[in-house]
Amino acid sequence: MTLVPVPDNAVAYQATAVAIGGRAILIEGVSGSGKSSLALALIDRGASLVGDDGVLLGEIGGVLWAFPHPNTQGLIEIRNVGIARMPSVPAPVALAVTLAEDAPRYIEEAGTRLIEGVAIPALSLWPETPALPLRAEWALSLHGLSLHGLSLSRAIGDSGAR
Repeated sequence: MTLVPVPDNAVAYQATAVAIGGRAILIEGVSGSGKSSLALALIDRGASLVGDDGVLLGEIGGVLWAFPHPNTQGLIEIRNVGIARMPSVPAPVALAVTLAEDAPRYIEEAGTRLIEGVAIPALSLWPETPALPLRAEWALSLHGLSLHGLSLSRAIGDSGAR
């Protein structure tokens, strides 16, 4: 695995993130909305943890990357159980999802959010469903940014790493 160094411009960001097929989903929502639960369900389906309840975000060569936050790297909260340890990885951000009770039932296309100066596809997901991990995976598949054309060697060379 190629390690992408954390760039000097990285900032702390309140979200949970997992990587699926090398692409990160930022999971946002109010406290108790199920961010960590969705991350756990996606990890159970093969995703990798980037960070729980806080990540570092940094732009490298026009691509927004999510990195494990050094204070919580490899840790995820399992509500009513405790803190679990697991490997964590950096990944380019492909999609931002917000867990929201008022999420629209149907969308034709994802919206776009500017996060740290990079346009990221974004949508809301209704959290109260056992199909939430499937919906998140489909949202990434249908609306997430592609990795095509992303050069890891360029990302490593342009990172201004710490």
